[in-house]
Amino acid sequence: MSGVSTITFSVFLFFFLLVTVLGFAAARWRRAKALDNLDEWGLGGRGFGTFIAWFLIGGDLYTAYTFVAVPALLYAGSSIGFFAVPYTIVIYPLIFLFLPRLWSVSHRHGYVTPADFVQGRYDSRPLATAVALTGILATMPYIALQLVGMQVVLEVMGIGTDSDNWFVKDLPLFIAFVVLAAYTYSSGLRAPALIAFVKDLLIYIVIIAAVLYLPSQVGGWDNIFATATDSFASFNSSNADAIAAGQAAPKGVIPAPLLHWAYASLALGSALALFMYPHSVTAVLSTRERSVIRRNAALLPAYSFLLGLLALLGFVAIAAGVKVTNPQQAVPQLFENEFPDWFAGVAFAAIVIGALVPAAIMSIAAANLWTRNIYKAFINRGATPSQEAQQSKLASLLVKFGALAFVLFVSTTYALDLQLLGGVWILQTFPAIVIGLYTRFFHRTALLVGWAVGMLYGTWTAYNNPKVGDPGSHFGSPLDPFLSVPWSDWMPFDTLMYIGFTALLLNLVVSVGLSVGLRAMNIDEGVDQTHPDDYHADLGDEGVEEELDPGAPAHA
Repeated sequence: MSGVSTITFSVFLFFFLLVTVLGFAAARWRRAKALDNLDEWGLGGRGFGTFIAWFLIGGDLYTAYTFVAVPALLYAGSSIGFFAVPYTIVIYPLIFLFLPRLWSVSHRHGYVTPADFVQGRYDSRPLATAVALTGILATMPYIALQLVGMQVVLEVMGIGTDSDNWFVKDLPLFIAFVVLAAYTYSSGLRAPALIAFVKDLLIYIVIIAAVLYLPSQVGGWDNIFATATDSFASFNSSNADAIAAGQAAPKGVIPAPLLHWAYASLALGSALALFMYPHSVTAVLSTRERSVIRRNAALLPAYSFLLGLLALLGFVAIAAGVKVTNPQQAVPQLFENEFPDWFAGVAFAAIVIGALVPAAIMSIAAANLWTRNIYKAFINRGATPSQEAQQSKLASLLVKFGALAFVLFVSTTYALDLQLLGGVWILQTFPAIVIGLYTRFFHRTALLVGWAVGMLYGTWTAYNNPKVGDPGSHFGSPLDPFLSVPWSDWMPFDTLMYIGFTALLLNLVVSVGLSVGLRAMNIDEGVDQTHPDDYHADLGDEGVEEELDPGAPAHA
């Protein structure tokens, strides 16, 4: 730690200790009689109002990976790097439509996970298990990447980088995650909900300050865009032969025609996937009433504005002359170079805390899936609420430390590439969950087969996508030449699309075709345990009661 600024580290440490204290204190916040059931430990008592939910859902969706990786794409010259901005705009009208229905049926029947709903809707334990395992699988690399974001910040700060011993080098990261595991175990979902206030406040302060202050230090926005454009043009010119040979990727601001559908399908596919993730559903089900979700759908686009500002910092880093071999270090290094030491400490704390909040929610959501849809379904069918809560607490620890081991012992670059599979996998649950909220047209067996086809195709295609310049590598691109048919005279269509989107299309085709066939053969469809009225139920209706103690503080 010889190269660490004392002021920067002191400010960073202050905020880290602050959120640690808040994390443990959260067990007493909005106190329940006990946290010995999943409604209290895993869903915060299902009592969060609009104000708290806005911070929690925002803190859940806008992670350290987002704050580090989105501007890193632009810094690296990815012409489709801005896809994250329209996808976060597209998602909110979608969640306005379907998430209130999921909230209502889940509260009416006591569902804790999306797989619970699938089990009740389709009366199919194999399908519910598939949804649960997919959620856990897609969440693991997502948690690991929160650690990658933390690791990048620690590297830029100089913490642990002057040691050749891997244990000493990664010890700060290990300590941070042990603390996260401890207060999540103690306080459940209340911990990230309370910490999200600090996290979002810091993030807004840092980004607004950066957007207002940094451009003035590098010649204004005209110079920023001109410098980025010139830098990309210079790279393309000097590497023309390598680009033509497929050994290097061209850089640019506007996607080439080949990538137009890639950009659009990445935006739409990512929007459809975002609220399929179990941590997104967990945050939504923790709210008090269905109107909270709709109000948040109207308010959360403020984060999209924030994301747009964050993305532009990739260009600012180029104009500021930031030189890093790992593009993910671009924005932290920009803060280190351009901000005073004390404010750099605030910025680094914002990014690290921005990793802690979603990592906690993700681990809780994955643990709930394990407990409800694996442990209780197959191992201990008579589990009491207390046993469920204890099982989730233990599972959340295993998930966290599994993600930690993944980061410590697997190549970081590989971990980032593997994250691209998260959206591919979780999209395959879309027909069973979202379409299932509106119709039971799909046969349960057809959904299971469609899921399997989408999972296999998406995973295999992603595995066989090498990185540019490294033909023997895997998981190097999220794009699929599925619709590229240059051999066809009647369809001379050459484009790339997001693998998750094409896998979902195959999933839907198989599910629709098999559903028609299985119904024609009168194959048993199971019993739907839900009723049409369940999808419109709200707080105060029969079976939908406030879950917090009567003496708890009023809802925000």
